[in-house]
Amino acid sequence: MGSSKLHQNDANCVWVDGPIIVGAGPSGLATSACLTQQGVPSLILEKSDCVASLWQLRTYDRLKLHLPKQFCELPLLGFPHNFPKYPNKHQFVSYLESYAGHFSIQPRFNQAVQNADYDHILGFWRVKTQDSEYISRWLIVATGEHAEPVIPDIPGINKFNGSVVHTSSYKSGSEFKNQRVLVIGCGNSGMEVSLDLCRYNAIPHMVVRNTVHVLPREMFGFSTFGIAMALIKWFPLWLVDKFLLLVANFILGNTDQVGLRRPKAGPIELKNVTGKTPVLDVGALSQIKSGEIKVMEGVKEITGNGAKFMDGQEKEIDSIILATGYKSNVPTWLKVITMSCCILFSF
Repeated sequence: MGSSKLHQNDANCVWVDGPIIVGAGPSGLATSACLTQQGVPSLILEKSDCVASLWQLRTYDRLKLHLPKQFCELPLLGFPHNFPKYPNKHQFVSYLESYAGHFSIQPRFNQAVQNADYDHILGFWRVKTQDSEYISRWLIVATGEHAEPVIPDIPGINKFNGSVVHTSSYKSGSEFKNQRVLVIGCGNSGMEVSLDLCRYNAIPHMVVRNTVHVLPREMFGFSTFGIAMALIKWFPLWLVDKFLLLVANFILGNTDQVGLRRPKAGPIELKNVTGKTPVLDVGALSQIKSGEIKVMEGVKEITGNGAKFMDGQEKEIDSIILATGYKSNVPTWLKVITMSCCILFSF
């Protein structure tokens, strides 16, 4: 029921009765399931060979959901009751695969969208992959904001003699055992990778280029996210931010003292305005306080065997991990949108 009825006009051109959905991640699967529930067929185009490819192929082994499962479940079918409060990546992937099976969602795999253009004369979307063209009245973009790794241009990085990897390729700290590792980025990935490296006797040097909000994952035994979402229904945003920071300072202490300066805007305000998510601490902060994770200022230059920093320090480094996040790839293939065409974005 999750698949649209297809009409193969020729070897490479396919008419789709319902919407074309680009992306078989959580958003794409949820959209297809909800359409199916309303009797609307759809077709998912997925560039990889599996559902939830970001989770399956580009996440580290120890990853768990940072939010309790009730905030991460998809519509119409919840998590199994025996799953823990914070499912790990393998449990989350198994849930998504079961979800696809439950709603008979059958994506077309290995279909990387190269171009999507609206034909104003015919009133249809033409979606081209590497070997086919799909035509439909509707297009739904469900590729999310994590389609492509962000690789920053750092002076001298091409001269570095050690390995340089993005967190999308990082699996475990076992690959960096006893190494001096420069982790560039201090978001949730940078913090968690640094923590993972400590468990394998590596020495992570985490670069903090900007201000960052670090919050405890839980407050008083309840999810920090859950508390924030409950309070925001009754109190103004600025007051909820003040409460979160007050409790965070009580539980974690003053993070400025360990090199993690807080932004002037509160965590929820910052998320609303810039999209920047606060870090939910799962143990990295205690390693920073103990000195196991070294906090470094911005990188001035990478050398053949190390790095020079903005504060004048210079360190010898064996490997570099880029925890610099992701970006959407939609602008590379979605052509100009006008008000006369039907497109939806699902996140």
